[in-house]
Amino acid sequence: MNNKLDKTIEISAWIITSILLIKYVPKNRIREAHISFLFKQVVTWLFGLLVVEKNLISYPNRLFFKKANKSSFTFEYFVYPALCSLFNLYYPEKSNNVVKLIYYFIHTSIITGFEIFAVKYTNLIKYNNWKWYWSFVTMWFSYYISRIYHRWFYKDRSNNQRIFYNFFK
Repeated sequence: MNNKLDKTIEISAWIITSILLIKYVPKNRIREAHISFLFKQVVTWLFGLLVVEKNLISYPNRLFFKKANKSSFTFEYFVYPALCSLFNLYYPEKSNNVVKLIYYFIHTSIITGFEIFAVKYTNLIKYNNWKWYWSFVTMWFSYYISRIYHRWFYKDRSNNQRIFYNFFK
């Protein structure tokens, strides 16, 4: 793939993600989305830098901060945290565990699918010593810890129940 197409894909990711946030984050839940967004940025910053510094993944063509950081600013600091915000806002809290499992699976699969496409057809990401299933597992795990944090941050203070026992709650 040429560099122009990579830039087009990256700019499109910014535009589409921005539209998703504007359209699907209700005004009365902006603060809630913001907390999820910022928490996910912390998580992806740690995991993203670790993976890049260990040379497991590289990002040959990047639009932003090419000399300051080896990770993908677009994915690690905007797209993925934005999708996590939407994940937490629309999490099926009152559904059964099968629905919750499917919800995790769909969100993680969509992102992993786009990553596999980017690895195969662009120079936006390159797997050095990495496989797609590691992306799937780490994204699933980061969604899970994001969900735990979200539940902890917004838990009812009068109901002092533990949040780590039920995997899907």
